[in-house]
Amino acid sequence: MAAPWFFLLPFFTVGAAFSGVFNATDRDILTDDLLQVKLTQDGAAERLGRQSAESHPNLYFSQADVLHLRQRSSTTHSHIFKVVRAAVFTMLSSVPFYMPPAKHEEFTSKWNEIYGNNLPPLALYCLLCPEDSAALQFLIKFMDRMAEYADWKVANAPNDEVPMAHSLTGFATAYDFIYSYLDERRRDLYLKKIRSETEELYELSKYRGWGKQYLQNHQTTNILAILTGAIVVGSHDDPESMIWKQVAVNYMEKTMFLLNHIVDGSLDEGVAYGSYTAKSITQYVFLAQRHFSIDNMQNNWLRGHFWFYYATLLPGFQRTVGIADSNYNWFYGPESQLVFLDTFVLKNGTGNWLAQQIRKHRPKDGPMGQSSAQRWATLHTEYIWYNPHLPPQPPHHFGRARMHIFSNWGVVTYGAGLPSGQSNTFVSFKSSRLGGRAVYDIVHDKPYSWVDGWNSFNPGHEHPDQNSFTFAPNGQVFVSEALYGPKFSFLNNVLVFSPSPTSQCNSPWEGQLGECAKWLRWTDEGVGDARGEVITASSHRDILFVSGEAASAYSPAMRLKSVYRALVLLDSQTLLVLDHVEKWGDSPVMSLSAFFHNLDIDFKYVPFRFLDRYNGAMMDVWDAHYKMFWFDSQGRSPETRIQEAEQAAEFKKRWTQYVNVTFEMADVVSRVAYVFHGPYVKVSNCRFIDNSKNGVRLSLVINNTEKVVSIATNYKDIGARVSYLGFGGHCKVEDRYQITRFGHGTQLLPKQISSDNQLFDFGFTVNLIAGVVLCVAIGFLTVQRKFYVCFSRLMRYVLLSVLVLWIAELLFVSNSCDQLLCGVKWKGADARSEVNKQIRLYEQRRLPLPTVVITTLPGSGSEILKHLFYNSSDFVYIRVPTEHVDIPETEFEFDSLVDPCEWSGLDATRGRFKVIQGWLHSLVHNTKLHLQNIQLAEASSWVRPPQRGGLSGDRKKRSRRREPASELKGKLRASLDRDAEYIRELRRHVTEYPNVRVVMNMQSGSWTLKLPFIQEVVGLSLRTIYLVRDPRAWIYLMVYNSKPSLYSLKNIPQHLSLIFKDNAFRDGCSAVAPEFKTIPQLLSHSETNPVLILAHLWLAHTTAALRVTEGLPEDSCLRVRFEDVVNSPQEMAESIHAFLGIPASPAALNQLLFTTSTNLYNLMYEGDISPASINAWRRSLPRKDIRLIEDVCGGVMTRLGYSRYAS
Repeated sequence: MAAPWFFLLPFFTVGAAFSGVFNATDRDILTDDLLQVKLTQDGAAERLGRQSAESHPNLYFSQADVLHLRQRSSTTHSHIFKVVRAAVFTMLSSVPFYMPPAKHEEFTSKWNEIYGNNLPPLALYCLLCPEDSAALQFLIKFMDRMAEYADWKVANAPNDEVPMAHSLTGFATAYDFIYSYLDERRRDLYLKKIRSETEELYELSKYRGWGKQYLQNHQTTNILAILTGAIVVGSHDDPESMIWKQVAVNYMEKTMFLLNHIVDGSLDEGVAYGSYTAKSITQYVFLAQRHFSIDNMQNNWLRGHFWFYYATLLPGFQRTVGIADSNYNWFYGPESQLVFLDTFVLKNGTGNWLAQQIRKHRPKDGPMGQSSAQRWATLHTEYIWYNPHLPPQPPHHFGRARMHIFSNWGVVTYGAGLPSGQSNTFVSFKSSRLGGRAVYDIVHDKPYSWVDGWNSFNPGHEHPDQNSFTFAPNGQVFVSEALYGPKFSFLNNVLVFSPSPTSQCNSPWEGQLGECAKWLRWTDEGVGDARGEVITASSHRDILFVSGEAASAYSPAMRLKSVYRALVLLDSQTLLVLDHVEKWGDSPVMSLSAFFHNLDIDFKYVPFRFLDRYNGAMMDVWDAHYKMFWFDSQGRSPETRIQEAEQAAEFKKRWTQYVNVTFEMADVVSRVAYVFHGPYVKVSNCRFIDNSKNGVRLSLVINNTEKVVSIATNYKDIGARVSYLGFGGHCKVEDRYQITRFGHGTQLLPKQISSDNQLFDFGFTVNLIAGVVLCVAIGFLTVQRKFYVCFSRLMRYVLLSVLVLWIAELLFVSNSCDQLLCGVKWKGADARSEVNKQIRLYEQRRLPLPTVVITTLPGSGSEILKHLFYNSSDFVYIRVPTEHVDIPETEFEFDSLVDPCEWSGLDATRGRFKVIQGWLHSLVHNTKLHLQNIQLAEASSWVRPPQRGGLSGDRKKRSRRREPASELKGKLRASLDRDAEYIRELRRHVTEYPNVRVVMNMQSGSWTLKLPFIQEVVGLSLRTIYLVRDPRAWIYLMVYNSKPSLYSLKNIPQHLSLIFKDNAFRDGCSAVAPEFKTIPQLLSHSETNPVLILAHLWLAHTTAALRVTEGLPEDSCLRVRFEDVVNSPQEMAESIHAFLGIPASPAALNQLLFTTSTNLYNLMYEGDISPASINAWRRSLPRKDIRLIEDVCGGVMTRLGYSRYAS
């Protein structure tokens, strides 16, 4: 084993306003030496540092493990061993290609990472099969040549050390594996080579860019090489290796710390380069735990990284999303990374399953085949890490198309991870901030002193691709990315504009910031501020809506106010794309141009016309026609230019073909629709039927069914969205059968609305009877002589019968038809189609916008819900009370902890507590005016004295006395300043978004029992979120979490005694909750058990709250468990927003994920929040207290879904 190191892990700086998630506390400190690794050379270190000849292998496993590894090659690991053996046989069959050249000049004349990458699997094979002397001799000759070279660089890339790092990692790993097979001369020769290369790479790290740039493939590759070399050299008592290890671990621990901010498991460089970076990260995490006892296995990024591979896979498991510089799938692995995740992080078999599927379906050749330089590079770690005790099993919900949101990356995918087949359709959409949300916010908010802005990152592999999308109906890629290549906007599926005064290439056209070079020009002025944003993403059954805003990704000189793109997947075959572009009045832009790419040279785009009306393009895939066409709101459909290009990609050329269509922008607002559909659907009509200020409405006839798509383009104004759509979402789709409101649900239309069918059935019956009567009459005519029936009398009866039947039919039809002649298709009848009739009927039913009230027992963690509403254009989040948003004085004295007083709706209708009613009405219905009328208390002038008791200060009769600033303590002054700035922030927010909905977090437990009163004052729009918490966790926080305890610090016994004293509620309480009757009895005892008192307080408040909330109007109250918010933030965010009738934005989702999973957010009095930390009571709460709490609260706990500890 390696020497035991001792590490100093200082506290991390927490920014005061990082992305609206970080919160400042008094314990936040600043350190420039984050995670500095320090080691001590005690006797054990010296003993373990001096390694003997038997110390190798040691890097990934010990000599004792070798026998087990060999045994597994024919049993549990045989499927991986077969691949390793086939790789070695391939090398042996083509020795001139795979053996390093004899001449150093030839070795350095090309990109040579292939040699270092092939060494570890070759060495592992020799270790597993010592009887194969041919392979061992090949390996030794291989390493002899590598050791003889003067250096491992590439001549035409002298400043790029990545090939050197690959060689060092591979050579050192192979040396560790086959050390026992080497003679003394080779042991010393190889060790000296490893040492010299490690030292050189370490020295270069001091001034190369990769030595200070994080989350980038060069940095992780090169630092891992230093660490690998240092561990191997350090096994031979080399003192200098200690500093190499220290520096490498320090670099990588900073990397892991930054990765912990990325809540979705993504990497901004895309899946291909992401697999490159992740290869090194997984190897580092394993080595750090094995050699230095540093455990990163529960890193937030690692926990989500599986989805970076699964949710980006196109149907068929062969191809991935090609965002950023990419090939068709992965550069390295990803089988090794997936096996690692399963063995050490997930432990559920899904990683093994996906690795199995990828290997099973991997193309053997062609453009999607693996590169010869990378195909075997991770086989050794896959073999070492594979856990056969985790049976492969697919993720939950496998087999159904689902949407996945990468909230940090700014990417949405739909239909990923499915087998290839008809109706298995894939859609992706990207609109993100440079570097991803976490990195972008770290750069701009500067929470860490050791991060030097964009100089600490390198987003050069990103593309100018905000608002880009791909579409693969039936798994056939119809619109794709252009993959690895020069950074031009026209090589991505985005818009470019003309003329632009700042065009730097392709003048007069200009695309997004950072284009026009081999790498994204992220150091240019303004590029670091470039960003897109996924506005919303929702899916229901087999349809999807996603939209994004990208105006900030374009040069400000173009004066673009909005570049909004919306995608609506109407079925597995049909995708509607809408571009809404709004420019300022002084914008020079007069044209926009859209691009759609195709990389499949076998199936090219050709021109196409839709119904001889709209221009388009078509792809013929073995007689299956994939079609696209376009038109703007004025009905114009310009001809297309279909172009081809070859571009530099990796170390070769890549062909691409693209459709280019240009529209004029004569007006301030331009709207263009594009329809893409597969061969298994018939699209027979498509047109704009409404083009208004707040949105557009399009009609498409698909398989003879008209679908009306309504999209709100004034997306920042929730009031405008409700006005246009009838609910608070962004889009709805309607046909004669159902209405889908994205983010809200699908509503089936009543069957009686299809009255045309009833009309047809009745009319048909009447006409049939009349026809039968006439036929019978004619029959009688033919035989009248035989029966001697009077002809005139017969005709009178027949005509009378027919007339009566037709009059009855006419009366029924006139009651059921609103046209002059039913069944006649008048000119313009399309506008009054059946679908539009349903639209008129259902537009009358608008879903009310919510006013949100959050209530809870103080200390339960309700502040965590702030991150669903903070900094949103839909909501304004207001804490009540604060220094400035205060509760007005009334005859009733509110308590900051809890009180048993109930207020009913009848109290409101009778006019009681008029001051409170007016205050609530003002705060909810006149929010802007209410905030403007607040007189800010500056710390330089005055402050209120601190309030008595409770968790946040009692609101008793307060003195309005002002005190000079000199008497203020520093913390109070800072608190007052923060609260004043908070009010200014609220004012700015409601000014920018005047229709925001109010969210009030009532931080006192008193308000829960007054919800019927609030309901009556606010009205039917009130939506209450009642947050509950496990009583064991709540009592642990109050009694045991800090010293002195909150129970003592806040003097809760005395506080409760004042609350429950005789006549305490005489002046303002119409009813006292009976559940609280036991509290005064407990307080009357001379010696009280804090746990017992708090258990009864939790029971009384929770039981009363459940009773009161059950009496509220149906669907107006949602009960939420704090533990569910922390453990399942995405599901709870979706549930809460569905309850409110407003879709959750990816930005809000990211904030909540960050808050609940990174250990970088803390609640007052509680500390860091994470799934592990909220269960601290399980480890630290005395068992007798747990039993006591469960005995008191057990019944209500069970009702809320909390199980007893013993179970």
